[in-house]
Amino acid sequence: MARVKRGVTSHAKHKKTLKAAKGFYGRRKNTIRAAKAAVDRSMQYATRDRKAKKRVFRALWIQRLNGAVRQFGLTYSRFIDGLAKAGVAIDRKVLSELAIREPAAFQAIVEKAKAALPKAA
Repeated sequence: MARVKRGVTSHAKHKKTLKAAKGFYGRRKNTIRAAKAAVDRSMQYATRDRKAKKRVFRALWIQRLNGAVRQFGLTYSRFIDGLAKAGVAIDRKVLSELAIREPAAFQAIVEKAKAALPKAA
């Protein structure tokens, strides 16, 4: 039976790992053992932070909306309540962009939400 040489496969795996470690400092970029540990950890962070990024952006949109609707005498929570009662189904990302880029359109939406809210006694 012929002898199996596995150097090609190992070399390809190592190259792949070292390519992923490009930009790391010290031995982590050029020593396979340190690079493999660093790359594995970086992948864990990347997976975690893809989820966290969604939370961070939603929080940003909510803060922008809160600041924008306060100019019209509403709070964020009252605004969202008014939108739900008015049957307006626009997500926070789009509302945030409208508040920044199309103030007139955003004002019309705010007025619609205000009209749907019960009058304070």
